[in-house]
Amino acid sequence: MLKKRTLIKAEKDNQNDMVNSPNHYTVGLIEAIDVMKAKLTREQFIGHLLATSLKYLMRFNYKDKKLLDTEKAGWYVNRLILELRAEEDEE
Repeated sequence: MLKKRTLIKAEKDNQNDMVNSPNHYTVGLIEAIDVMKAKLTREQFIGHLLATSLKYLMRFNYKDKKLLDTEKAGWYVNRLILELRAEEDEE
């Protein structure tokens, strides 16, 4: 199910959660991650989640906000876990 958020809602948010729901990801009606899931094959989407988590882990040590990038990697790993659990539930 797609999350729907309006531009007005995104602009009114007082706190920008840079890990779980960054404002720049939620502008418009559909989050980018939901578009990717809808447009990619299941295998491609799983690969995207894995590759993105690796990207954040591989570069966190070279950035100022190490914790933030580690948390972002965790977000993608958690999303991957949810996708794999949903796949198991369908079987």
